[in-house]
Amino acid sequence: MTAAIEQLSTGWEPDVPVGDTMVRRYLFHFASLCDAFATAAGGRTVESAALRASDLGHPSGYWNAATLLQPPSDWQATLDEVEAFFAGGSGEAMLWSAWPTPDLRGRGWHLSGHPPLLIRPPAAQVRLPSVADTDVRTLRSVTELAEWERTAIEAYPLPELAGAPPGAMAGPALLDDNRLRFLTAHLDGHVVSAAASFVDHGVGSLAFGATLPAARRRGLWQQLAVVRIRTMPDLWVTGVFSDFSRPGAERLGFVPVQRFTLWVRDRGPGPT
Repeated sequence: MTAAIEQLSTGWEPDVPVGDTMVRRYLFHFASLCDAFATAAGGRTVESAALRASDLGHPSGYWNAATLLQPPSDWQATLDEVEAFFAGGSGEAMLWSAWPTPDLRGRGWHLSGHPPLLIRPPAAQVRLPSVADTDVRTLRSVTELAEWERTAIEAYPLPELAGAPPGAMAGPALLDDNRLRFLTAHLDGHVVSAAASFVDHGVGSLAFGATLPAARRRGLWQQLAVVRIRTMPDLWVTGVFSDFSRPGAERLGFVPVQRFTLWVRDRGPGPT
C-alpha cells in the first residue's frame, strides 16, 4: 500500500495569509503602493494569483510596475500576462521578482539590478539615532504636492518625467489616502528633499526619498528617514534600497533579508 504524499505549503499559494512571512507581506505592501499612485492618476491595475500590476498610462518614473506574488511555474505564461497588461502604454515598465528569473533580454527587457530588501523592527522596540533639527514639513495641499513632485523628479532624478505636467507622477487624490504621508525638507526656505512613507498590510515603508544634488551630504536622507520611522512606532518598516543607500539604512537599524530582481522595459515616450 502506497502512503499518500503530504502536500506541504510553499508559503506562496493564493490562500496563504499575507502575513505568513515578511517577504510575502512586503510584496503585497509594495503592490498596493503602486496601485495607489496608478489609481490617483486615473491609471489601470490588475491582480491575479501570480501577480499585481499598475500602469499610470504614461511615464511615471517609478509606479508602472508588476510585482510577482509567487514563484512562477510557467514563466512564459506569466511574462505574457505582464507584457499584455503593459502593451500600449508609454514610459518604462518595471518587473519585480523575489525569485531568480530567466534572462528576459530576448523579450525586450533589460536588467536594472538586484536591489536588497531591508527591514527594521518597530521604533518602539529599537532606539533610533538622534538627528539634527531640520525644517521638515508634512504636505497638506495640492500646491505642496506639486512642489514635492517637482523636487522628486529633479532629485532622484527621473529624466523620463522632465517637463511633465503636475500630477503625472503624484496625482492630487493621493492626499486623501491615509496610508500615505508626504514630507519635504527645507533649507534656506527652499524645498531640497522629497520623501514619502506608506502603511499597508501591517507594515510601513520608506516609500520614496531623494535630495537635490546641491543639498546632499548634509544628513537630510537620514533625518527624513528617522522622521518617517517615528510616525510608525509600532510597525516593522521595510524598503528596497539601492546598494548606495543600503549602508545608511543599516546604520538606522535595518537588516538585509534578500535581494530582488528588477527588470525594466522601455515602452517609448508615447504620443506627443
